[in-house]
Amino acid sequence: MGQSKKEKLIEKILIENYDKYFHLALRYVRNEADALDIVQEGAYKAIWKCDTLKEVNFAETWVYRIMLNEIYGLCRKKNPDLQGEIEMEGAMDAVSVEALDLRNAMTKLTDEEQIILDLRYFKDMKLSEVAEILGMNLSTVKSRLYRTIEKLREDLA
Repeated sequence: MGQSKKEKLIEKILIENYDKYFHLALRYVRNEADALDIVQEGAYKAIWKCDTLKEVNFAETWVYRIMLNEIYGLCRKKNPDLQGEIEMEGAMDAVSVEALDLRNAMTKLTDEEQIILDLRYFKDMKLSEVAEILGMNLSTVKSRLYRTIEKLREDLA
């Protein structure tokens, strides 16, 4: 039995973006073995469920969302007391008072708020892409991003 076009496309996306998915997972779980498990399980699910992909133009976004769901699932499983809150490191390589303040403020955000900020500013995605990945309306993403930024401003003031 041959591979479907969707399955070939998903495999191509997984191969081309493996490092991106691994580093995304590693940033959240901070453990190489767990990050590898996330990417492996996400890849398995993407290939297994590829027939449910409705629009091949959004295949990359679809796989990215699967990886995010695997990250959330493992974080919740490892620490159910957090109720899904995931600490985000972001791209803060420089150690400074401002960066530490921002990092501390971001840990107080919900995982949804952190993901929206991460995708928009650290992954430099368009708001429409963020909305697609998270399965939300564009206006919902805009309003949540605005409220999250206001929350950070208040916390940093």
